[in-house]
Amino acid sequence: MSESALLALRGASYAYEDGPAVLSGLDFEAREGRALALLGRNGSGKTTLMRLLSGGLRPRDGQLTVGGRPVTYDRKGLTRLRTTVQLVVQDPDDQLFAASVSQDVSFGPLNLGLPDTEVRARVDEALTALDITALADRPTHLLSYGQRKRTAIAGAVAMRPRVLILDEPTAGLDPDGQERLLDTLGTLRESGTTVMMATHDVDLALRWADDAALLTPAGVRAGPAPTMLARRELLREAGLRLPWGIAAAHTLRAHGLLGETAPGPRTPEQLAADFGPS
Repeated sequence: MSESALLALRGASYAYEDGPAVLSGLDFEAREGRALALLGRNGSGKTTLMRLLSGGLRPRDGQLTVGGRPVTYDRKGLTRLRTTVQLVVQDPDDQLFAASVSQDVSFGPLNLGLPDTEVRARVDEALTALDITALADRPTHLLSYGQRKRTAIAGAVAMRPRVLILDEPTAGLDPDGQERLLDTLGTLRESGTTVMMATHDVDLALRWADDAALLTPAGVRAGPAPTMLARRELLREAGLRLPWGIAAAHTLRAHGLLGETAPGPRTPEQLAADFGPS
């Protein structure tokens, strides 16, 4: 474990009331400036891990640190954590409750007790970042599913977190909506936000992530995404399949079309551009 990790769990265990341990002795970290994909089968503990990282749950054993400093679970400590780490859940309807988009996005900053001018600036900034400025006055119940997803993320972005954690953010979006969201996440990363995404989509993880963390019955295994997502046995343990890009690279190498150390394609478009008819 890196002592310079922005967000880290060390020796963390958690069990829900009257249930078996969901996580036990877990070591996990997110490094600043990296895009991290969190993958694993249903029931592997992804949701529990995300809630531990964002302060929604407290580990039974072990410790959560932010910037190397242990998190305390009093009001001051949790406020500090939640201004550093924001979690956006999978279903936006579990997160949206205000009458309009701007009111919903302003909720977090208002709860911080910020001046009105600062709240307005943060709301404007978040709406711009998620490309929903035109929806500022739209009632939330009239939004499309994709618009509700973007509004929920904007509410987290308005807190200006250093770490943004997203649970299955592309689920339920059409291809255009997925591309627009990925572009937005790229912009947030360029502005300095560390983005962590839980997903079942290994192809998306290979394309998007710098690092991948796979939750298996033996614990979490993490490293560079192209390396981790090429480990067939580890993928089987995590209940995942081989990404098509890794399989394509194996085929290209077998036919002498790709060098042994050359990176393989991460998207179909990249495959067509590099290896299609000229």
